[in-house]
Amino acid sequence: MPILEALIGPIAAIIDKVIPDKGARDRAKLELLRLQGSQELETLKAQLSAIVAEASSTDPWTSRARPSFLYVMYALILCALPMGVLGAISPATAGAIASGMTAYLNGLPEPLYALFGTGYLGYTAARQWGKVSGSDR
Repeated sequence: MPILEALIGPIAAIIDKVIPDKGARDRAKLELLRLQGSQELETLKAQLSAIVAEASSTDPWTSRARPSFLYVMYALILCALPMGVLGAISPATAGAIASGMTAYLNGLPEPLYALFGTGYLGYTAARQWGKVSGSDR
């Protein structure tokens, strides 16, 4: 199972970077090794391979979907800068815009936020997979 070994290495490297406590890191790696032969790891491998296949698709609509969605989210975050300037000039206008945006964002369904998180993490995992496997060179 060469894909399995290729999958364990990057996940272990991510664990090293994400978990600062050495004891907790070791426990997470032991759990990863325990999962190595289980159905859960097979499911994870299938999900990651689907993400990688989608990200490397030659279809421009498929291969650009995740980055385009991230750019939209980045644009929303960057809107905070002019809103800060507007707040200094006209606090009432900035307050009205902020309350309107808050009402809009609260109206979005919770699964959409979950989809964004999943898409963001999936895109990140696919990029990491490509770098590790050498297909993103």
